[in-house]
Amino acid sequence: MIELKNLSKTYNPGQQNEVVALQDISLTVEDGEIFGIIGLSGAGKSTLVRCINLLEQPTAGEVLLDGRDLTKLSRRELLQARRSIGMIFQDFNLLEQRTVLRNVLFPLEIAGVKKADALARARELLALVGLSEKEKAYPSQLSGGQKQRVAIARALATKPRYLLCDEATSALDPNTTQAILDLLSEINRTLGVTIVVITHEMKVIDRICTRVAVIDQSRIAESGKVSEVFVNPRSEIARELILQKERRTEEIRHGKRIRIVFDGTTSYRPVISELVLACQAPVNIMFADTHDVGGVAYGHMIVELPSDERLQEKITAWLKTSGITYNEEA
Repeated sequence: MIELKNLSKTYNPGQQNEVVALQDISLTVEDGEIFGIIGLSGAGKSTLVRCINLLEQPTAGEVLLDGRDLTKLSRRELLQARRSIGMIFQDFNLLEQRTVLRNVLFPLEIAGVKKADALARARELLALVGLSEKEKAYPSQLSGGQKQRVAIARALATKPRYLLCDEATSALDPNTTQAILDLLSEINRTLGVTIVVITHEMKVIDRICTRVAVIDQSRIAESGKVSEVFVNPRSEIARELILQKERRTEEIRHGKRIRIVFDGTTSYRPVISELVLACQAPVNIMFADTHDVGGVAYGHMIVELPSDERLQEKITAWLKTSGITYNEEA
């Protein structure tokens, strides 16, 4: 289990150019889960993930890995502990002068693994990521998705229990992103590796994560199950990340709007058709979005109500009696 307790990180503390990157962060990542950390650029999420394996030294707080505070370990003990934490990056960080096979071998060589055992492990991992036939190729001969697969294989070389993914799909096209996310899900399911995903894209979070923390201006704005945060974002930053497409409708807004929430039980009901027929009132659909979270459909729809207040009351009353969650939009 990964536990962050009151974690803070300040660059150049006490100086004129002081930058506070993280403030009083407390999080728990359970064994075997895929945990997401989402935020806009500059929010502090990449600094946060680098504090987990102490690539960045926290200014204050604790980083507990299986109960051990990494900030209290000697350099030798820290290097040993880091073997249980793999990491993949947005820009792959492959060694261009090494073949695919030798890239995967690199951490095993550093760890002093016997050559025969290291070769067997590297080839096993290349098979896992679907690149057995590319072992003699160089990074320059690979696509972006293939490079990231090599990076994943390399990160798994020392059999880590944890895998940190820092914007691992940001440089990839949508189809390749989907393939990489499917691979990470398979690794989590078959190898039991706990995965922490850092991203600025909600579609990445709701595709593979079970829980999510939303970070804003160096602090945690909210956290919880992905489905709960998605259908009922409490913080302004979560609403911005989840409802960003809907903001395009602001310029054409005229009347009162409500947000109808599909929480896994109402997603397949023809809600709008039922509403119009029952209330004999037209509504204008301004925005709609649904996502698959753990095999269950979740989503929301922004609708503009008629200007007649009596019809507005009739519509909201029908939603309440029908057990359909909705929120009034400010």
